[in-house]
Amino acid sequence: MKREDLRNIAIIAHVDHGKTTLVDEMLKQGGVYRENQVVEDRVMDNGDLERERGITILAKNTSVHYKDIKMNIIDTPGHADFSGEVERILKMVNGVILLVDAAEGPMPQTRFVLQKALEMQHRIIIVVNKIDRPDSRLNEIGDEVLELLLDLNANDEQLDSPIIYCSGRAGTASLSPSKQGEDLTVLFETIKNYIPAPEGDETGELQMLVSSIDYNDYVGRIAIGRIERGSIRQNQEIMVCEYHGKHEPYKAKIANLYQIDGLGRTSVDGAKVGDIICFSGVTNISIGDTVTSLAAPEPLPFVKIGEPTIEMTFSVNDSPFAGREGKFVTSRQIRERLNKEMLKDVSLRVADGDTTDSFRVAGRGEMHISILIETMRREGYEFSVSTPKVLYKTINGQQYEPIERLLIDVPEESMGAVMEKMGSRKGELTHMSPQGDRMRIEYLIPSRGLLGYRNEFLTDTKGEGILNSVFYEYQPYKGDITRRFTGSLVSFDTGEAVGYGLFKIQDRGSLFIDPGTPVYEGMIVGINPKLEDMAVNVCKKKQLTNTRASGSDEALKLVPPIRLSLEMCIEFLADDELLEVTPKSLRLRKRILDTQLRLKAKAREKN
Repeated sequence: MKREDLRNIAIIAHVDHGKTTLVDEMLKQGGVYRENQVVEDRVMDNGDLERERGITILAKNTSVHYKDIKMNIIDTPGHADFSGEVERILKMVNGVILLVDAAEGPMPQTRFVLQKALEMQHRIIIVVNKIDRPDSRLNEIGDEVLELLLDLNANDEQLDSPIIYCSGRAGTASLSPSKQGEDLTVLFETIKNYIPAPEGDETGELQMLVSSIDYNDYVGRIAIGRIERGSIRQNQEIMVCEYHGKHEPYKAKIANLYQIDGLGRTSVDGAKVGDIICFSGVTNISIGDTVTSLAAPEPLPFVKIGEPTIEMTFSVNDSPFAGREGKFVTSRQIRERLNKEMLKDVSLRVADGDTTDSFRVAGRGEMHISILIETMRREGYEFSVSTPKVLYKTINGQQYEPIERLLIDVPEESMGAVMEKMGSRKGELTHMSPQGDRMRIEYLIPSRGLLGYRNEFLTDTKGEGILNSVFYEYQPYKGDITRRFTGSLVSFDTGEAVGYGLFKIQDRGSLFIDPGTPVYEGMIVGINPKLEDMAVNVCKKKQLTNTRASGSDEALKLVPPIRLSLEMCIEFLADDELLEVTPKSLRLRKRILDTQLRLKAKAREKN
């Protein structure tokens, strides 16, 4: 049976190519809002972090109605670190809209998610977005996408994909690059005619793969997925089969059944083949599980999610300021929170660390883990994290490491500085092409080489460079890479930073703190330009005397300190340092706080 009244599609693209903005317009023109309704931009990015950073972190489901067809649309993340979301979401759809920026063209993440869609034999609609950009290259973009499809071994049908020219912000679409349309009718018609309708046996036994999990304090876990076979109804008894088959299938009952309608969920009595549904009532259900009828408990295959490449250690905060600012500080609370995150994020791994109060957390990249850290601190958690480390593999007795495909877009005058840094970080140049007065350079570089480089890159390119990377493959170990060329200024006293003490040491390096900041022994207060640590006293006060000399009480001029963001703190960390994360503060510190013990430990290492 074919469901001609239904289409299931995902929108995939590189970060910042305009997926969420296009979905906004599709919702407006798909009759989701009243005519006079006030609507905020990027309505699908409803998380605080998503709105602050301007990126999509979690895949979101919505639907619009066009003529007599319901279109389920899934807005996916564009950042490589959240590609685990995209991989499993593709199981729920029958086709994808590949969005490409009219100026930037296909980027690394475009290649990654498109490859996954092609492997699943999905039909592709190519949408060239932002055609109203002054630097758009409309005639060249089509050729670049075709080359990409050839590179990824697309079949004949996929190579013949329709190309639509869009302006997501203006809400227009046309089939001609020289003519801007009036609305998105062309896009809706192409989805209706080109994306296949869901098929399946409506009279067969129920079979549905859980592709996503949501959580609600009132009803608990909510499973989201597409019905592959049969039909489902409220209060129905079901069997739940695990995809890896570790446990026997178990019985459960559906409490609430919903379908996605516009931006909300509508309670329904039943649903059939092809419908994307949400249901609650099964407490232990996880991503990848199959929901079946009692008569035929047959699990569906689950897409293999790519392995994590970066690991950080989360541990209980043991600094002198521990417990002052956080609500959740114990190892039990941190463990429960990390386990809860694993239920929703299939590309995250959590294992016990070397000590009882530490945990090894592995993810797809620095941003993947830093988003988790930021979310936890906003929820009231207090803990410390170590420097990121790449995860190696041993293949045939040889050590292999993750390699990233890196695409750099820089002004020509910055090219020399960037290429010099890439050379020192074991980058291998694979392609270089001019784009107007800018250069586009492609490298294959070890993941280690990118740790701590992004802020340096922005400095080298005066903020004009664009840096994008995506996991490529594992290759033999490339040799040692020096990650940091600076040392730390470390406080050897506990107290409150004083203007006089900071004034005396600001010539030694750049500071991170203001006068009045509480510090403790072993806390890092600045950067030493030399490749060694320096112990400093920021609590030093001026000795008062009875005599007065002209100029002795002049105002001290302090250089404004560097304000470190969470990502900058993680990039700065050396192997013997930790980042103390609390709801109110980010403090860099040494693992060994005592100055004498730290010096002795360093001396032992050298010997």
